[in-house]
This record gives sequence, C-alpha cells and structure tokens, in this order.
Amino acid sequence: MRLFLYIFIFIIVSSCSKEVNELSDIPKFSDVEDLISHTSEFDKNIYSYDTPGGLIHIAVGFGIANSIMIEGQEGNIIIDVTDSTSEAEKVYALFKEKNPNPIEAIIYTHNHGDHTFGAEYFIDSQKKRPKIIAHESTDYYVQRIMGIINPIISKRSTRMFGTILPEEQFINVGIGPSLNVSDSPIGYVKADTTFTDELKITIAGINLELYHAPGETNDQIFVWLPEHKALMPGDNIYNTFPNLYTIRGTTHRNVIGWIDSLDHMRALNPQYLLPSHTKPISGEDVADALTVYRDAIQFIHDQTIRLMNEGYYPDEIIEMIDLPEEIASSSFIREFYGTVRWSVKSIFNGYLGWFNGNPADLDPLSRKEEAIRISELAGGKEQLFSQLEIAIKKEDMQWGLQLAEHLINLNYKIKETNSLKSQALYYEGIRSSNPNKRNYFLTVAMELDPEFEGFPDVIRSESVVNEIDTDTILNLLSVSLNPDNIYKDNYAVCFQFSSGKERTIRIRNRVAEISKNINSCDLKVTTSESTFKYILAGIKNPVAQIASNNVKVDGGEVNFLKFLTSFK
Repeated sequence: MRLFLYIFIFIIVSSCSKEVNELSDIPKFSDVEDLISHTSEFDKNIYSYDTPGGLIHIAVGFGIANSIMIEGQEGNIIIDVTDSTSEAEKVYALFKEKNPNPIEAIIYTHNHGDHTFGAEYFIDSQKKRPKIIAHESTDYYVQRIMGIINPIISKRSTRMFGTILPEEQFINVGIGPSLNVSDSPIGYVKADTTFTDELKITIAGINLELYHAPGETNDQIFVWLPEHKALMPGDNIYNTFPNLYTIRGTTHRNVIGWIDSLDHMRALNPQYLLPSHTKPISGEDVADALTVYRDAIQFIHDQTIRLMNEGYYPDEIIEMIDLPEEIASSSFIREFYGTVRWSVKSIFNGYLGWFNGNPADLDPLSRKEEAIRISELAGGKEQLFSQLEIAIKKEDMQWGLQLAEHLINLNYKIKETNSLKSQALYYEGIRSSNPNKRNYFLTVAMELDPEFEGFPDVIRSESVVNEIDTDTILNLLSVSLNPDNIYKDNYAVCFQFSSGKERTIRIRNRVAEISKNINSCDLKVTTSESTFKYILAGIKNPVAQIASNNVKVDGGEVNFLKFLTSFK
C-alpha cells in the first residue's frame, strides 16, 4: 500500500541530475543570452579565502546551494550541506583535500532542502557525530514541507526548477546550475542545538556569532565570524533579484524583516561575503552589494505601499513600478530569480490579503460561468476556438493562454485546445530569461503531451522517515481525508505507540479529529512510531506488518485497513 507517495519531501528528492552543457537548441534572444551567460556564476569550484581569522572554503556549483567549510583548530565547521547525500559526498571529498580534520559542527542557515538534505553524509563520514545548529523554528518548517502542503509543493517545485526538462531546453535555475540529486536519497537530520535570537559560541577555536535574520525564510540566520571579517548571509542575498515571492508557493515573506536583516549585516562591515547561492565576493564590493540589495527591496516595498494607499489594485501597480537606474544597473538586481511584478503582488497580499479591493473581484463568476459568457460574446464555442487559433498564429501567446483556459473550462475540443496551449507555453517559456517562469512554462507544456509519463517517484528511506515527527504524519492524514470515501462516521482509531505516545483519530462530521489521549476506541492499534510511519510512507506493507505482529489491531485487522482507505 502506497498511501502517501509525497508524504515527506518536496521536489529536491525527485529531481533528475542535469548538466548544463548543450544550449545550441535554445533561441538566442538578448535576455536569454544574458541568462546563459549567468550560468558562469555557478562554475564548479572551491573558492578559498585566507582571512585574518583563518582559512574559509566555499563550494560553488554543486547542486543549487553552496556549502562552506571553516577551518578551525583540529576541527572544521560546515555551513549548509548541499541538496543531497550524493552532492555532499562530492563536496566533502574536495573539502578534505583542503583540510582533512574532522567536522566539529554543521550549521543550517535555514530549512530549505538544498541546504539541509546532504547532512546525513557529512555526519556518517565522521567518527564522532558533529553538533548540528539551526534556528529553533527550522525543524518546524521542514516538517511543514514534509507534511500537509505536499504533494502540491512538490509538483510546483518540479515545474519551477525544471527538473524533468530535456537538457536542450534547460539553462539554469537562477541561483544555481540545477538540482543535482540524481538517485540519491535525501539526508536531513534534525538540529540538536537551536537558538531564538542569537547564539555566540566557540567551536574548534573559532568564535561564531549566529543571528536570527528573517528574509527569504522566517527561520533564516546569518553567521558572522568577527575575527575573519566574514559573513555567511544564507539566502538573504545572492547575485540576482531576490525571490520576495516564489511561484512554487510559500508563506508570506517578511520584506521589512528582510531589509532589517540586511542592515544588521551591513553594520558589521564584512570584508568577505560568502552567500549560500552564487559566487562569493570580497573587499569594497561587499558593502556595495548589501546596500543596493536592501535598497532594491525597500524601493519595491515602499512604492507598492504608496500606490496601494492611493487605491490602485495589484495588477495596476505592477505596471507602474520600475526600479530606478541606479539600482537596476547592478548585477545583483537582474531578474534571474525573483521579479518586481511578483514581488508587488506578494507585498500587497501580505498587507491586505487576497481581496484587491475591487467589488467585481470579491465574488466573481465561476471559471466555467465566465467561460460560457466569453463564449457567447465570441459567437459560440467554435468562434472562441477560432480566436485561440488566430492568437497562436499571430504569436499573441499570453492572450492565447487565457483563451485556452476558457475553452478548457467549457470542456471543448480539449485535445486540440491543449495542443495550442502547449505551443503558447513553449513559445513564452523558451523566450523567458527568468528561469522560474521559463522552467514552469516549459514543464507544463510537457505535461500537456498525451505521452507524458508523470513526475518521478520520490526516493524514500527509513532514515529520512525517522526524522519526520509522528504528529506531522497524523496532520497529513487529517488533510488527506476524502469525505466521499469515509469508512465509517463517528469512528475512532486509537494508537498506542511503543514509545509511550498515544494518539486518537476520530472521524466525525467528515473531518478527522486528532487528539493526544485515548478514549472510546472502535479500534486500538499497537505498534512502534517508526513502523507506523514506514507504512504510511509506502516503505512497508501494512498487511505484512500485521502478519508479522509488528502491528497489533484490537477490533479487526480488516477494519483497520478499510479505515486507512478513507485517506487519499
């Protein structure tokens, strides 16, 4: 039984290894050529800096995120651990050539998988387990991604990062060359040392200062080495316009907090900037980069608020804001990751929510009803389809996409409509210099191919599942309940885990209530937390686990299996 195919990890575990080495089939538009040139930002290399406090090495081009090694006294410190155990193995082999001393500590700058999923290899390669340090909320956000927002975050991430695109269409992902996990399972390991606002600690003779610095994520931290004059900002700055909003989907990003975090970094006057994406910089360039980055963010924020207060809607504001030349001319502000337009919409939503203020948009017609009205205006479905064909022929592709959506909602000539929609997506995608949009459009075009085989399966391992909290799994069960497929209403299944933890799932009024006590059980299940998680992750078969007595059911094994079928 494979009940929860996407139970525990977003796209990083399901992506394909991709080498960016053949771009001859990509049309050479000026903006696209700029993106191709940007690929040099991720040339595979270990950059080493002999700072006043000692040697620091940063691995660039191995997967999306960089990994950093600080040489200490008879021990080293790793900041961010790449996106997979396979990439971690490559990076650590090169780090050991620089300095073979053991790893004393691992620091996560934030929860994203490209910074945390290679941890298991770094840990297993050591005789003594290193200390793992992160912000106190990091594991919460990892569990959230592993839990209730899958599989949608997986699918959207697959599209945005272009992980299934053919090499002849793919260029890069803006902040890195590609996701390079290949067939490697992920290796996330929870931190054992966490902090709230700041942590000053000495490890291997190195004085480290860690500060909570909200920005691209709420749990983001930066690492400051005062003796080295070196700053590791995580994802709060990289050599492209920031993702103030990401189209794969995210919680609202605190833009003012991001600015404050950059100001905190600037106040330290760093001489070395080693970001978790793109190449490191040093000297006077550091202050210039930090300043123009925070100014760009503040400009978009302030002008969005100004126009918001003047009563403009977000779709109007995005047409009214352009970065001033003194900001836009910086290489750090090229829209190779985030965009001004998406940022405006996110800032508006962060302050006022989804309602834009226009009464016409509060309770609009359904997509189908609107399509019917548009079709009537066009003179019928066939005339609407004819307008789609004309738009595609004229290369008016965005209009073509919008017309195609109406026809799909009318369920009219779906095969032909999807074929034209795919052409529009390909046309727009192949010409886009923003890799997020480019990869998303090109991937959706692939999905419309009748022979598309679907997204790759995730790679699951017992060690990774062990890092998922049982309550994360139970919360996932709750949001996976299919109200049309309930086994029995007002039915309680109680779980007694060998760890001593007790939980009850009660289906009532077509919701699954999860409680931390056991009472009024229709079924009582006794098992270990790990076995329970392995079953729901598809690693172990529930029937086999019942037969082997690893799962004991008081109330009928068949009833328990039927209960599981209530969940998608």
